[in-house]
Amino acid sequence: MSTQILMPALSPTMEEGKLAKWHVKEGDEVHAGDVIAEIETDKATMEFEAADDGRIGKILVPEGTEGVKVNTPIAVLIGEGETAAVAEPKPRPRPTPAKAPAPAPKEPMPEAVKPAPVEGKKEDRVFASPLARRIAQQKGIDLAALAGTGPRGRIVKADVETAKPGADRPALGAPAPQPAAPQPAAPAASSGGQPDARLFYQAGDYDEIPHDLMRKAIGKRLAAAAASIPHFYLTVDCRIDNLLEARTKLNQAAPNGAYKLSVNDFLVKAAALALMRVPECNASWTETAVLRHKHADVGVAVALDFGLVTPIVFRAEAKGLAAISAEVRSLAERARAKKLKPREYEGGSFAISNLGMMGIKQFTAIINPPHAGILAVGAGERRAIVTGDKLEIATAMTVTMSCDHRVIDGATGARFLQAFKQFVEEPAAMLL
Repeated sequence: MSTQILMPALSPTMEEGKLAKWHVKEGDEVHAGDVIAEIETDKATMEFEAADDGRIGKILVPEGTEGVKVNTPIAVLIGEGETAAVAEPKPRPRPTPAKAPAPAPKEPMPEAVKPAPVEGKKEDRVFASPLARRIAQQKGIDLAALAGTGPRGRIVKADVETAKPGADRPALGAPAPQPAAPQPAAPAASSGGQPDARLFYQAGDYDEIPHDLMRKAIGKRLAAAAASIPHFYLTVDCRIDNLLEARTKLNQAAPNGAYKLSVNDFLVKAAALALMRVPECNASWTETAVLRHKHADVGVAVALDFGLVTPIVFRAEAKGLAAISAEVRSLAERARAKKLKPREYEGGSFAISNLGMMGIKQFTAIINPPHAGILAVGAGERRAIVTGDKLEIATAMTVTMSCDHRVIDGATGARFLQAFKQFVEEPAAMLL
């Protein structure tokens, strides 16, 4: 019998995806494990394999279709001896609703009891949007003189913009003038409850760039994180002269350029060791318990032309600098090609976002759930630093930690930054 092939959930958070490409066509024979399509999620493009043997009887969703919901039928697989004619599932017949009895005709109200129009009360019955009222007040327009084109005759922005100040009020009882063509109402509000930005600009003064899946996911996740996680911030300055010297020596000693360490590689290692020293920060919040992680799985924010992704260096506390460098480089390359697998960017216990290479001195970052913290790393720069009674010139960078106060208290976060600072300023301590 025919079997529906459903849009797969390729990650725990996936709700919809783009059917980027079909590798099969109708009539093709497939076997379990064959790649039949490519599915694009918000962060990666993944191959989709057939789960059963059979033949593609019908493709229900053409390639290039965006916003396909998980578990939506995308194709039909038919068995041996079946034809494509029986492949497409037949819609279930819907029961015909019983007709409601026609209401009895109402008797006309006698003229004597019909309410007469009340003079001077028309303003009380004017229905207009708040934006339309504000524009009308600025232009000196009498709303009672306008005929609304919105729902149930509501006066909207377009009605006020096309009206001229000083328009005569129509006589009571006279039919309101009808526009030649109804004007579309402007969008009222965005999904976050804020006014839609298009309300404040004239059409033609901007270009609309539709959201792709990644931008939608970024907006949804970070808005939820900023609204639901109680953030607080801790900042510390770290001297990195010793780190830079160690990096230079190690890179020069690399056989045949086997590796090229970056400052960020040292920071990933330092953060991982600090999480092991202060395990209260290596945790995640749930409604019933705090999850204390046994390994430091550090996410590294990677900026893409089309968004942001945070691939994870798992068990970073047990890896050497060369291994971390190679892994971060590979993850970043595959992130830019949208070839990461969900398990490579979902989860983790902590994250680092480094904008130092762009000259940013200091910033704060939004926590990426399910993490309880994230480090925002600024640029290393030459500064005047007081050491004891002496004024010295040293290379320093500013690091700001965003903490989830449900998991990390102020003193706990401070202990983490003390440990992190020690590892950064004395890289040899990472060997202990």
